[in-house]
Amino acid sequence: MAADGNITKDIIYDAVSPDDFESMLELDRYGNRSTAFDKIISATHDHFWDPLDKRYIDFDEPFDMENTMILPESMIGALQLDYVNAILTDPKDRIRFANAQTLRTFSSILHGEQGALNLSASLCHVLKDQGAQEYAANQTREEARHVTAFAKYIKARWGRPVECGPILKDLLVEIIASPEVYKKIIGMQMLVEGLAMGAFATVFQQTNDPLARKLMQLVMTDEAFHHKFGKIWADRTIPHLTPAEHEIIEMWAAHCFQTLLFNLVAPTQNVGLYEEFGLDPDMVIAEMAKVVNDETRREEMKEQTNIFRVLVKTLVNAGIITDRTKAFYATYVDIDELKAEGDKMVGDDIAEEGIKYLQTINFKDRAQAAIRIAAE
Repeated sequence: MAADGNITKDIIYDAVSPDDFESMLELDRYGNRSTAFDKIISATHDHFWDPLDKRYIDFDEPFDMENTMILPESMIGALQLDYVNAILTDPKDRIRFANAQTLRTFSSILHGEQGALNLSASLCHVLKDQGAQEYAANQTREEARHVTAFAKYIKARWGRPVECGPILKDLLVEIIASPEVYKKIIGMQMLVEGLAMGAFATVFQQTNDPLARKLMQLVMTDEAFHHKFGKIWADRTIPHLTPAEHEIIEMWAAHCFQTLLFNLVAPTQNVGLYEEFGLDPDMVIAEMAKVVNDETRREEMKEQTNIFRVLVKTLVNAGIITDRTKAFYATYVDIDELKAEGDKMVGDDIAEEGIKYLQTINFKDRAQAAIRIAAE
C-alpha cells in the first residue's frame, strides 16, 4: 500500500494529492494514456440525453397526485402496519402519505446523485491516467444531468426536496472527502451506484407515473456504465491484493454496506413525516421493528431488484467478499446463488432498451445535421 493510503495495483488508477496539479503537467504523462476506458467513453454518444430537451423527457407531463400514488401502497412500509392503518383510514390521506414518503425516496436519490457528481469531479483532480481522468470527467457531466433531472421531477411533483437523511449524508461526506481512491470507488462506483441501479429498476417496474418510469430508464442508461468503471477497478485490483490489503478493502465495503442496510430506509429517518400525519413516531418505529427483521430482510432480498441484494451481488462479482465477512452477508442472501447468476446486473436490460430509444433520437439528429452540412 502506498504511503498515501491508496491501494494501487494498476497504473491506470495511480493517484496524486488533490492539490498536486504539478503532477498533471509531467510530460511523460501526456503520452501514457490507458485504453481501458475507451469503450465506456465512446459509448457516451450512444446514451446522451438532455433533461432540458422535451424530445428526451417532458417534465410538464401531468400526474394526479391527489388521487394516485406514485409508488404502489405495497412499497410504502408504514402503510403495512396495523397502527398506521387504524389512523390513516381516509383514502386521500393514504395517498398523500404515500406520495410524501415517495418524496423522501426521490430526495435521497437526488442527494445521492449530487454526491456522485462531486465524487466524480474529485477523481478528475487525483487520477493521473488520461483515460481514467477523461472517464471521470464524462461521469461528472452525466451525474450533473441526473441532478438536474431529479431536481426538475421533484419540482414538478412536490415543489422542492426534503433534507438529506443524516446517515446517507454522513456516508456521502465520508466517501467524497476520503483521500483514498479505493474508498471512493468501492463506496460510490460500486455500492452507491449499485444501490441506485436496484432502486431505479424497482421504481421503473412499479411506479404509476409514466414520467418517473421514463426518468428512471434514462438515468439507468448512464448508471450501467458507471458501474462498469468500478468493475474494471475490481478486475485489475482485487486479484493482486496482499491478505492485509484485501482485509482493508473488504472491511471498508462491509462498513458501507452495513451503514446502508440498517439505516437508509429505517423508520427513524422519517420521524417528521409521521408527525406531519398525526402519527406517533415511537409507535411506528416500535411496530416496524416487529415486522422488519433478519427474516423479512432475507425474504425481501430474494427479489432480483432488491437494492441490498444488488449490493451484495456487486461485492460478490468483484471478488471482495471472503470467508472473513461471508457469514454476515449470508444472513440475508445465498452467496452461492449470486455467484451462479454471473455478471449480468439488474437493470441491464432496461438500460439497453433505453439506449435503443436514445439512439433513435440522437442518430436521427446526426443524420439530419449531416444532410444540412452537405447541402451547404
